[in-house]
Parts: sequence; C-alpha cells; structure tokens
Amino acid sequence: MSDDGQVRYRQEGAVGHILFDRPAAYNALTWSMWRELGAVCARIATDPTVRVVTLRGAGGKAFVSGTDIAGFQSFTSGAEGVAYEAEMDGYVGAVETLPQPTIAIVDGWAVGGGLALSFACDFRIAAEGARFGSPLARTIGNCLSARGYQRLIQHVGIPLAKRLLLAADLVPAADLHAQGLLTELVPSGEMDAAVERLTDRLVACAPLTQRVSKEAIHRLSTQTMPDIGDLISLIYGSEDFAAGVRGFLTKTPPEWHGR
Repeated sequence: MSDDGQVRYRQEGAVGHILFDRPAAYNALTWSMWRELGAVCARIATDPTVRVVTLRGAGGKAFVSGTDIAGFQSFTSGAEGVAYEAEMDGYVGAVETLPQPTIAIVDGWAVGGGLALSFACDFRIAAEGARFGSPLARTIGNCLSARGYQRLIQHVGIPLAKRLLLAADLVPAADLHAQGLLTELVPSGEMDAAVERLTDRLVACAPLTQRVSKEAIHRLSTQTMPDIGDLISLIYGSEDFAAGVRGFLTKTPPEWHGR
C-alpha cells in the first residue's frame, strides 16, 4: 500500500466499520482520505441495513493523528485556510450527522482531526494509555472551525478546552474517563469485547428513536454557532502558520512572532 493510505469500509451484519488505514503515519489523514471518509459517510447515511457505525485506526498506535501536514505547504492566503476548514468541517460533520449511532474506538493517539472525529461520534471506547489532544499551538499554529470549537467546548467544557488548545496538552484517556467523557476505558486486549457489547445494545434499540433523538440534539447544539471566518483567515494568512508548517516538516521548532 502507498503512503497515501486509505479509508476502508466493511459491513458485518447491522454494523458498519470504518477503518483509517495509514499506520506508518499514525493514521494522519491525507486530503484524499478525508474525501474518502465523506464518500463513505454519504453511502452509510442512506443504507437502512446499517444500524451502528464504528470508526477505528489501523495498527493499534493511533486512532487518527490529524491531517497530513505536507498538504499545507501550498497555502499562501487566509482565504485558502477558510476554504480548507469549511471542507474539513464538512467531513467531520458527515460523521457527526450520520443517522446511526457511532462509536470511536481509540487505541493510541486521537490528535487534531482525530480528536474532532472522536467527539463527532456518539460514543468513545478508549484503551488504557490512549491520549487525546489538539496541539495546534505547539505544532503548526493553525486553528479550528467554528463548529470545531463549539463541539469541543460542548463535550469537554471551557477549562479543558483551554488546556487542550492554549497549553497544547495531550490528555490521558483516564482523565477524560474520570470526567465522564468516555463511554468505557479498557485494556487494549479487551477493546473488541467492549465494542461488541455496546454495538449489541445499540442494535437492540429502536432505530427511529435513535435517529430523531440524535438529529434533535444536533440541531439544538448548533443553532447558535457564530461565523468566525475572519479569525480563521487571520491564522492561515499569518507568517506564524507558514513557519509552523515548515518547522513541522523539517523537524525544527518554529519561532512564533504573533504575525
């Protein structure tokens, strides 16, 4: 398989399984993988035989470690950043708005786009030792979409969101579990059994009730979302962002200048 990776999909009975398959890069998603995810979600959303969907990273070391940074090298303006965030938010939103219950199976890192995808899911089962983060302020100096910020705050609250975004902390799964943010925290060897228990419970429930309740929660939680296009443009058009991308790819710590 090429380093481009692939988003794989299979269905077993009433359960659809999405696999992010790029383990050599800790399942960092390329642009093409994001688009594959969008296409897979469009297919699942209209398939009444799928009752539950799981999302998992290949290799056992990461769920998703973010977006492949090499794709940012061509960015030259803030407008490109606004378009990028809108496109990526569409793919994360495609997961979030699937009519079926969704489960993120997190073994290893759930970072950047991986953090977003884990919280776009309805349930999270994590292995002991898994870590969650959005270290934008420490890596390439970019930002989230409006929905990305809103989703994070809704799930973890403002104090932990600031720890993730301002201090760029990588938070142990045990910390999230202690705050009720994970459905289950288990040893790696018990992940499959935990997932099977949850999928069995979800498949046994009324699908229309699940669908309507999920959509109602989504509508209520997004009705006051603001437009932050000007803030996104400020970030992606900055010298700091360009320096962050160069530094990440050359493994040289960037110098931040605030411009």
